[in-house]
Amino acid sequence: MSTLLRYSAFLIVSVLLFAGFGCTQKKLDDGKIPITTSSKEARELYLRARDLQDKFLIQESRRVLEQAVALDPDFALAYRDLAFAQPSAKGFFEKFNKARELVDKVSEGERLWILANEAGINGDPVKQEEYFRQLVEKYPKGERAYNALGVFFFGQQKYNKAIVEFRKATELAPDFSPPYNMLGYANRTLENYGEAEAAFQKYIKLNPVDPNPYDSYAELLLKMGRFEESIKTYNKALMVKPDFVPSHGGIAANLTYEGKYDEAREQLKKFYDIAKDDGQRRTALFITAMTYIDEGKYKEALAAIKEQHALAENINDTAAMAGDLGIMANILYEQGRYDDALERYRTSLRLIMDSELSSEIKANAKRFFLYNDARITMKKGDLKAAETKCEAHLEQTTEAENLNQIRLSHELTGMLALEQKNYAKALEEFQQGNQQNPYNLYRIALAFQGQKNDQKAEKYFKKAAEFHSLLNMNYAFARTKAEKMIGGK
Repeated sequence: MSTLLRYSAFLIVSVLLFAGFGCTQKKLDDGKIPITTSSKEARELYLRARDLQDKFLIQESRRVLEQAVALDPDFALAYRDLAFAQPSAKGFFEKFNKARELVDKVSEGERLWILANEAGINGDPVKQEEYFRQLVEKYPKGERAYNALGVFFFGQQKYNKAIVEFRKATELAPDFSPPYNMLGYANRTLENYGEAEAAFQKYIKLNPVDPNPYDSYAELLLKMGRFEESIKTYNKALMVKPDFVPSHGGIAANLTYEGKYDEAREQLKKFYDIAKDDGQRRTALFITAMTYIDEGKYKEALAAIKEQHALAENINDTAAMAGDLGIMANILYEQGRYDDALERYRTSLRLIMDSELSSEIKANAKRFFLYNDARITMKKGDLKAAETKCEAHLEQTTEAENLNQIRLSHELTGMLALEQKNYAKALEEFQQGNQQNPYNLYRIALAFQGQKNDQKAEKYFKKAAEFHSLLNMNYAFARTKAEKMIGGK
């Protein structure tokens, strides 16, 4: 999974949900998903672009897909994949909405896939899973359908289920490489490092002249704390493709965890300078901000996010601007500037509510605002009001049947329990939260510390400190805090 995609908020929703395989001009007895287009040339371009996306050469695929939709303006799958290749959230929604408008003009497989993507974007995992299950039932020989279902389970943190689907995909098509990549990530998350390494090595063998397999393997080495080896492997990706910008982000992560902040930012300056569009420039700025947060330089982090926000403002990218304001608010929250943070959370919500985004996205935004409002309320000392907001958040996320948001709600209730010094309750809630969130692991450690259970507190402080993911906000906030607590520092 490329580093770059992990930093694009709207792509995190449905990463790897690429197009189907087959052709409407032949019978559907091969059990694969067809491709609906009136143009033979457009279809060939689409297949070329799909291959580029399989290799995470997203920017390169965009130009090819633009040619495909020019030849066939009703090419739904091409618009869908073109959406995922956009450098901005604004462009993403423009192209995806076009694919959605064409959903009744395509095969059942294409319709199910696009609707599954839509459900993911709208934060409706129940509906998304239903569509993907229908897809694999209707196309039992479609390796891409099983891979997509596996990616869905991966996103829901159901890693063992994901592995089952990825293996089905490899059994159907042993030379189809994306499932090996995801098998590597799933096993890495489960700390099955030997199996993860075997999957990534197979991925490299299938794609020896592509950069992403080396990038993925380098991320495993990063996770294992083998920083020098990881940097060398990221550089292998850059030897294959010097402008493969995700690997610059991976190198910066390694350097950050070695405490080499200036070198990390020099690497990110290279990233920024070779960026091909504002999407890549925003990514470089975001990762730069994370290096500053990790170093404890919040003022500089805010400046980088403001620069990122200016790029979105230039094209009136509402979704991106709202996201940037949320990031700024999170930084202000960590500084204890709660009123300033709340103001930006409110402005972010207002942007979404005044936009033309879907009602489902707006409902999700309201739930996220409630989460942040509750956090600030408890920090300002009104624990009774915070408790009411926590209960409302859990009720709303449960009703929405969004597992990831339900986990977030448990983390929120755990934060309140910490403030109340109810450490047993805090542990109960945090353990129902996201175990892939290092800040949650740090809070678990604080709860054990409150119970005077120093052994378990040490264990979780260490897990949080040595999480070694790519640079992201939760880890940036938690890593050095946890590191300082190890060994009773």
